[in-house]
Amino acid sequence: MFSSPKEVLEYIKTNDIKMVDVRFIDLPGTQQHFTVPAAMFDEGAFEDGLGFDGSSVRGFQTIDQSDMIVFPDPSSAFVDPTLEVPTLAILGDISDPITLQPYSRDPRNIARKAEAFLKSSGIADTCFMGPEAEFFLFTDVRYTSETNTAMFAVDSPEAWWNSPTAGGGIQIPPKRGYFPLPPADTLQDVRSHIVLAMMSIGMKVELHHHEVATAGQCEIDLRFDTLLKMADTLMNYKYLVKAVARDMGYIATFMPKPLFGDNGSGMHTHQSLWKEGTPLFFDDKGGYANLSDMARYYIGGLLAHAPALLAFAAPTTNSYRRLVPGFEAPVNLVYSQRNRSAACRIPAYSNSPKAKRVEFRCPDPSANPYLAFSAMLMAGLDGIINKIEPGDPVDVDLYELSPEELVHIKSVPGSLTESLDALEADSEFLMRGDVFTPDVIESYVNYKRTEEVIPVQMRPTPHEYKLYFDI
Repeated sequence: MFSSPKEVLEYIKTNDIKMVDVRFIDLPGTQQHFTVPAAMFDEGAFEDGLGFDGSSVRGFQTIDQSDMIVFPDPSSAFVDPTLEVPTLAILGDISDPITLQPYSRDPRNIARKAEAFLKSSGIADTCFMGPEAEFFLFTDVRYTSETNTAMFAVDSPEAWWNSPTAGGGIQIPPKRGYFPLPPADTLQDVRSHIVLAMMSIGMKVELHHHEVATAGQCEIDLRFDTLLKMADTLMNYKYLVKAVARDMGYIATFMPKPLFGDNGSGMHTHQSLWKEGTPLFFDDKGGYANLSDMARYYIGGLLAHAPALLAFAAPTTNSYRRLVPGFEAPVNLVYSQRNRSAACRIPAYSNSPKAKRVEFRCPDPSANPYLAFSAMLMAGLDGIINKIEPGDPVDVDLYELSPEELVHIKSVPGSLTESLDALEADSEFLMRGDVFTPDVIESYVNYKRTEEVIPVQMRPTPHEYKLYFDI
């Protein structure tokens, strides 16, 4: 929409914008923001940056080196359609205030470096990413975790557990939520309003629908884009889902597994490499699924580094409640055409070379997209550079194989702890081109262990009371 600071400032003046909301992303992947009155937002914001306390941002600075600056990126600006006061939102890039160098732990900086490394490698000049981020829309959410109590409760009018009392006969049974018409799909208009908000800021939405799980699981599909742009878009996607849902009386969550006994929310990520406008993953010489050697090696890299990748792509303790057999979760590290039980799927919707892509099905929407997309690209490039073979494709339902048949098929890690351990042991492929740096890996792993893994490990759960209280 905007190509320069001048265009942004002119738009603010001519469109009576009252506020400028400056946003950036912390290391775990949550947007942070502060708001500047439009009358105080001038050329200096772009030339000199705006200061903030980096020690108060997760995964960033210690208190003795807290000062940081953020430089607004004109190309990211849009008018926020959910706010009453006319507000221009704009993403920023973080720099050190002394050296003015891009900050190594700024997720947008990492994504920029990943794209730069791709071009410098000569392998390709463009990486397209197409994530499918699922989410739930609940009407009631309650939870607490204290010394002497722990509980959660969520609700939805369409949830199967309301069937005995609701009386409407339109509840969705577990695993039966894929593509039902209204009135069973109670969220048609909610999703449509979210889509209209997305389109109003230039997002390219392809479709929306109810997803497999009961109790309001949804998906809105975006048209693929380049790595950094898609990461920016996904952050806006999550923001608008939550904001519009709130205005309509719903609570949105991108938590991977909020319900026991039904499908969780994934973020299957379609990806492909192009060079000078030519797709590189297609080859019509009769190979499996018309995959080029490059595509096959890219898949080899994803599968070989998957345990480490999941520290970024499935980055919460709750992620591993989703990655279990039986709920369409891709727990097996193999590839296949059409088979959704494989970690890597080759979609077969089109025979066009431009549509040839790899779908990595392990990620979920709790991921920081800048880190997850960058890590996936670096794994795929490592596969290409080292010609990592992915093995033979598997075109059977992996959930139907016997234990003896499964013994030779590797699985994803069973916990965030295992993924973090794998990342520490296998991070060299991420360091190429200085894309990820040791301080990023160290800070990320330390945050995840101390703030998420250990607190969850230390707390008894309600189900443990059910299992063990009477021992």
